[in-house]
Amino acid sequence: MADNYLEKKMEEYRAGKGTKSLKAHTSLGKLLEKNRSYRGYDNSFVVRPDQLRSIIDVNTKVPSARNSQLLRFRPVTHQEAHKILPHIRLGGALKNLKLPFEGTEPRAFIVICSATPEPDHYVYIDLGISAQSMLLKAVEIGLGGICIGAFDKREVKEALALPYEPLLVVAIGKPNERIKLVEIGAGDSKNYWRDEEGTHYVPKVALDELIIK
Repeated sequence: MADNYLEKKMEEYRAGKGTKSLKAHTSLGKLLEKNRSYRGYDNSFVVRPDQLRSIIDVNTKVPSARNSQLLRFRPVTHQEAHKILPHIRLGGALKNLKLPFEGTEPRAFIVICSATPEPDHYVYIDLGISAQSMLLKAVEIGLGGICIGAFDKREVKEALALPYEPLLVVAIGKPNERIKLVEIGAGDSKNYWRDEEGTHYVPKVALDELIIK
C-alpha cells in the first residue's frame, strides 16, 4: 500500500499534478502591472550577464514584421555602465527633479540597434514589440527597467564602439521606487507626477475611453 502510494505521488509529481509548482504562475496581467518605467534602482544589486542574455533571448521568439529580424542587441553590464550614464536623460516631465537620483542610477542596459542603416517603419514596429517583450521578461525574473529614447545616439555609439545605429536604450535593474497607476479620462492630462513621499503616479486612460463605440 505504501509503495503504491509513493509511486502514485511520484507519478503525480512528474506530471505536475498534486504538488505546488516550484515557480509560481504569473499572469500576463500581473506582469503588465509590474512592468512600469522605473527611474530609480537598488545599486547594491548587480544584474548578471546571463540575466541580460535571458532577456535578450525573447527576441528569438517574438514576431518580426516581414520576418526581417533586423534588430541587434548590445548588453551593457555594471562594468560598462559609466559609458552610458552620461548620455541618457530620465523623467523629462519632472522638470524640478534631476532623475535618476544619485545612487539610484541603472547599472545595466540593453542597447537596441538596427542592422540596416536606413530603418523603415517596419523596423520601428519590431522595436516596440522587442522592447515591451524584454521588459516583461525582466519583470518575470524579478527585475524591472525603462525604455530610454532621450539619449545621445552618437555618443553611445562611439562609447560602445557599436557597428550599428542605436535606436533605443533599455535600462535593467532591481527597481527601488513605488509606482501607481491612476485611471483618467481621454481628455485629462497624461503627465506623470510624484508626491512628497516619492511615489510616482502614472495616468492611464480608462478602458471604456479606449473602446470605439
